[in-house]
Amino acid sequence: MLSGFTIVRNAVSLDYPIVPALRSILAICDEVVVNVGRSSDGTRDLVAGVGDPRVRVIDTVWDFSRGSGVLAQETERAMRACRGTWGLYIQADEVLHETGAAILQERLQAWDGEPRVEGLLVDYRHFYGDFDTVATNRHWYRREVRCVRLDRDIHSYQDAQGFRVGPGLRRVRARASGAQMFHYGWARAPNSVGQKLAGHREVFPRTPEDVERRHEAPRLEWGPLLRRFDGIHPRVAQEWIAARRHLHGDAIGPRRFRLSDLRYYVSDWIEQLTGVRVFEYRNYVEV
Repeated sequence: MLSGFTIVRNAVSLDYPIVPALRSILAICDEVVVNVGRSSDGTRDLVAGVGDPRVRVIDTVWDFSRGSGVLAQETERAMRACRGTWGLYIQADEVLHETGAAILQERLQAWDGEPRVEGLLVDYRHFYGDFDTVATNRHWYRREVRCVRLDRDIHSYQDAQGFRVGPGLRRVRARASGAQMFHYGWARAPNSVGQKLAGHREVFPRTPEDVERRHEAPRLEWGPLLRRFDGIHPRVAQEWIAARRHLHGDAIGPRRFRLSDLRYYVSDWIEQLTGVRVFEYRNYVEV
């Protein structure tokens, strides 16, 4: 049995693609547990409106005195409510491509009998400023664990980006699946991105200065190695995207190259040449 799980709060005001996210994993999941934090908008109704009996809502009140740790705590709550042997995790601003769903289903069947494989990796497409631009430099993670065994001592880690194992917080032993996850957190309309940055102050009490600066800026800051996306978005996200394309305009600020950006170009050149992403941070160990 494959369980899906996620957490979400204020998805309407933050314009998260939570409905496409849920539908993308319902394609292969036997159940999906959604931890809905108490919200000031219609988030719970939005989730319930998916209208699938496999969706199970847990109503919670999140404790923000824990800072970013609340995200891992609430993700863990959803994860522990799952009844499957494997859990497929998705964040509220992510959508699994339908080809990736089929790949994950196939890989789970193939690797379930290999105990050393504790998790499966998915490849990321990080959209930035609009739905036609992807951020590709090594500041953006290219892979992350999104499917884990639920019969192991595996925990959501820090701000819930990844997972760790046991009391010693060992990195998950994971295998690359080739499935694609589309991340739309920075592709939404400027007003919802601004609300997201404002929300950082609630989750991250000591908000870094660069986040504060980005919140005040009218447009997203340009970054090195922004590239054109010529692929096809997930089917379940296309209606959500079509309704928002006209809201973006010129969402990314002017190109401002800094000497420190040179490291991204050098590491990208090495990756193109060797396939190795130097200085890459990983929440996992590939097996």
